[in-house]
Amino acid sequence: MRLTANQVLTRKAMTWATKIRVNPSRIVIAELTTKWGSCAPDGVITLAQDLVDTPESFQDYVVVHELLHLRYRSHGKAFTAMMTALVPGWRELEKSSGAKEVHG
Repeated sequence: MRLTANQVLTRKAMTWATKIRVNPSRIVIAELTTKWGSCAPDGVITLAQDLVDTPESFQDYVVVHELLHLRYRSHGKAFTAMMTALVPGWRELEKSSGAKEVHG
């Protein structure tokens, strides 16, 4: 049985949330045209449905980036240090994001 994009990305997000020890209020998979994901102030993590079609390392980068915003609202030193610890090649992955943005 093949998993849907929703199932794949939700599982990935929840696995990372456990590792990072954050608790998103909800994971939403949606058709996003200008960004790969977002983190709302109420704890809702939204991920682009077509993220599932990207390499797994890029998926991890986007998921971790958004989940870390549950702990760090800005892209400050603590945020970037955690990104580097969790996804060591994240800066290269960020450069490969294409037309869509990766932001909080």
